[in-house]
Amino acid sequence: MPRKKSAVTIQDVADAAGVSVSTVSRVLNGKDDVSQVTKDNVQRVIEELGYTSSLAARSMRSHSNNVIGVLMVDVSDPFSAEVVRGIGEAIHDYRYDLLIYSSGRPQTRSEAVWERNQVRTLNGSITDGMIVVTPVAQNLPSNYPLVVIDPAFIDSAGGYVISTNREGALAGMAHLIALGHRHIGFIGGLAELLSARERRQGYEDALRQAGIPIDPLLIRSGDYTRVQGRRCAEELLSLSPRPTAIFAANDRSALGVLDALARADLSVPGDISLLGFDNIPESAVVQPPLTTVEQPLREMGATATRMLMKLLRQETLPDRVFRTPTRLIVRQSTGAMRAGL
Repeated sequence: MPRKKSAVTIQDVADAAGVSVSTVSRVLNGKDDVSQVTKDNVQRVIEELGYTSSLAARSMRSHSNNVIGVLMVDVSDPFSAEVVRGIGEAIHDYRYDLLIYSSGRPQTRSEAVWERNQVRTLNGSITDGMIVVTPVAQNLPSNYPLVVIDPAFIDSAGGYVISTNREGALAGMAHLIALGHRHIGFIGGLAELLSARERRQGYEDALRQAGIPIDPLLIRSGDYTRVQGRRCAEELLSLSPRPTAIFAANDRSALGVLDALARADLSVPGDISLLGFDNIPESAVVQPPLTTVEQPLREMGATATRMLMKLLRQETLPDRVFRTPTRLIVRQSTGAMRAGL
């Protein structure tokens, strides 16, 4: 029985072209530090050897993969999962496949280098364009179509999708203040993200508008995770007097607050009212159901997809920054401040 011919490898291409594997890789990834003569030679060898299983090689021939990429740090994050659902639903209207790329690591400040490197490597080689979700990096490479959801800053070319974070925080805080709360704790998100900075601004602006002094002791720096939300809540609960309400800058942090309150045997909203932000699916099924500020996560993903498709068709975006509206969802985790607290 004849042996099955093995697939052509990048080493085979390098040997036949008389160059190193790294040079072939740089050609495949569209690097501009390789001479045109070398590029033409490598591409000729790719064609001759049939090195066609690689998306990057196919891109060199057709200048298109019909693939869009989604870069995110953590696919298990409920925020990211809902955004991807929206991208997946919207992409059905276009003849493109979807590639999701994730580090699988918790989001930290050190992820900025990883994010830039992945966008530089993937976009324009394996993918025709990319959507990047909640990057901490600034100035992402934008040589190819790029849309960012919940950015760190609005700086480079491309498109951006972000919610009306300050306005949403103002609405949530107005709700707590109307219930009689004046001693309101705040747990923020990653300071690198524009959304986190805007939500803190909304918290502070609401206090100013109500004539309530801003107390730095009531403000804690979170990172949008449940674990840090619990830790920050424990710090707030150790204050005397403790806050009568807590505004967590996202729902995952709010779930951590619920963990801390349960361990302290405090009731919600009897002892402390709790407000979140995002309206992830878990917020409606926890006990008590969470009052939160909704940002339309699936619509954010769909909007980013439509923006990316316009860029792929070389159309001008009506607005580079698209703001999705937020709205307050009142459930059972907030209530009137009890007398004596």
